[in-house]
Amino acid sequence: MIGQAIEPARFRQALGHFCTGVTVVTALRDAEPVGFACQSFAALSLDPPLVLFCPGRVSRTWPLIERHGHFCVNVLSHAQRAVSTVFGTAGADKFATVAWSPAPSGAPVLDGVVTWLDCAIETVHDGGDHHVVLGRVTTLGPHRADRPLLFYRGAYTVTEPAGPPAHFAGILDNLITWSRHDDWI
Repeated sequence: MIGQAIEPARFRQALGHFCTGVTVVTALRDAEPVGFACQSFAALSLDPPLVLFCPGRVSRTWPLIERHGHFCVNVLSHAQRAVSTVFGTAGADKFATVAWSPAPSGAPVLDGVVTWLDCAIETVHDGGDHHVVLGRVTTLGPHRADRPLLFYRGAYTVTEPAGPPAHFAGILDNLITWSRHDDWI
């Protein structure tokens, strides 16, 4: 029925059927690293290069990142479930067991990630119980030939081991991450 109230638990369950990548968004606060696990990350625009992520309004880390004005999105590999768990836990010393190096903005690039994107905050919009943060990509990190960590139906998962590349030229041109060169973000 159109106009029917959507129950949050059912909404979460329905969205759980959409597989997402797992990232860690990081920045510096007074020279100290801060960050949180984030699955609501997406590419937005190729020209200009923009990405978005959606931190919760009650996040204690987001205001620290916002004040810094820059952030780094770390795309986790399939071997980094423990990293995701640490960065998804409130109050944990998230950088105590995770090695990192600074991106050009100073934001932490976590060791072992599939790739990373250093970004400047472009704008922040209201998104209900979340913010919608648009970031302009200023630096792209190298990428590793590794499988990403995924989240699906309330659990971590990974893609199948890499096989021969599939060729879908012309079919997937409307997807922002399809480069026609078998190179997916």
